[in-house]
Amino acid sequence: MAYIGRRSLLATAAGVLAATAAGAAPGLPRRAPLPAEFRGMWIASVHNLDWPSATGLSAEEQRSELISLLDTAVRRRLNAVVLQVRPTADAMWPSALEPWSQWLTGVQGRDPGWDPLGTAVAEAHARGLELHAWFNPYRVANTHSDPSRLAAGHPARTNPDWTVPYAGKLYYNPGMPEVRAFVQEAMLDAVSRYPLDAVHWDDYFYPYPSEGRHFDDDAAYERYGAGFGSRAQWRRHNTDLLVSEMSQRIKALRPGVRFGVSPFAVWRNGDRDPLGSPTRAGIATYDDLYADTRKWVTERWLDYIAPQCYWHIGHSTADYAALVPWWARTVAGTGVDLYIGEALYRCDRNSETRAWRDPAELSRHLTLAGKHAGVRGHVHFSAKQVVADPNGAMARVVADHYQAAVPPR
Repeated sequence: MAYIGRRSLLATAAGVLAATAAGAAPGLPRRAPLPAEFRGMWIASVHNLDWPSATGLSAEEQRSELISLLDTAVRRRLNAVVLQVRPTADAMWPSALEPWSQWLTGVQGRDPGWDPLGTAVAEAHARGLELHAWFNPYRVANTHSDPSRLAAGHPARTNPDWTVPYAGKLYYNPGMPEVRAFVQEAMLDAVSRYPLDAVHWDDYFYPYPSEGRHFDDDAAYERYGAGFGSRAQWRRHNTDLLVSEMSQRIKALRPGVRFGVSPFAVWRNGDRDPLGSPTRAGIATYDDLYADTRKWVTERWLDYIAPQCYWHIGHSTADYAALVPWWARTVAGTGVDLYIGEALYRCDRNSETRAWRDPAELSRHLTLAGKHAGVRGHVHFSAKQVVADPNGAMARVVADHYQAAVPPR
């Protein structure tokens, strides 16, 4: 595995920007009509949450588990899977820029002996499933904050000034232009190699706040923050740049590939901003993650947004029944599709919350969402629960709402 240095990375980024401006990759199919309803499930690889079930499995065991999840999606009458392929600045494909993911073999940089993303795309499409490749832009290490513990040649190890340790984890610094250029390159490497249906990001931009801790981007703010009224404005600008630039570059490289983000569902609380949702959540993406998710919709930088509406109907501070209508109003007239992220993982007969013990709770979510024309589908977190279905909630959703298969676009 060969990695390229900082100067080469920036030259590569500039070259790809010029190439994509000149024309898209040849031989790509035209984008077909979208399905009437999006039915997806997330497959999380970080910490072996869904797949692979453990590190160190053989290539055949890993492949078999992945195929089994795809087959489960078909049996549940889903039409898309969202597979996490860049969980911690590493790769589930033979990347030219980043090492093999530690969640495959237990050792970052060790070749697993097969191409998981390439296999996933081919096998999903063979089953009539869309494959959305799920990337995390800035997270480098989820279990430590030491660049020297990364694989030899890892870009964050060779450029430690690109990183910020925070709350026991390690992140790329979103305030550095060379970092934004590199993380886009790392993700576009997969877009250039495979006929993906979509690029998908989750809710991690600037990290979730940890009380009493400072995300030390002081040097970058001093260098690049002039002209902004506050550090918060500058940080939101940095995240806006990442989203808008990536949107343009995906379309230039492969016009048929969609771009979607699945944010924490509260943009801003209504008591803080009249445009916000009627919620009183402790976190808001605009204020705490420096992610202006509403703007990304109104500016039409996204093809779809899948807010993680992970609260039950009637929740005291973030009611599902309040969030879904707010998001439906937000996407109205934009052309951005709205898919609701559903908390299947909360559905458990042993849950402390009465609503989640009820197998009908999730079905009620889909019934409620179906009353809003802007809602085009749902994504279920996560694959392990789609398989195990601990309280029967997924079976109830299938029986009530997925009686017939809906083919992908």
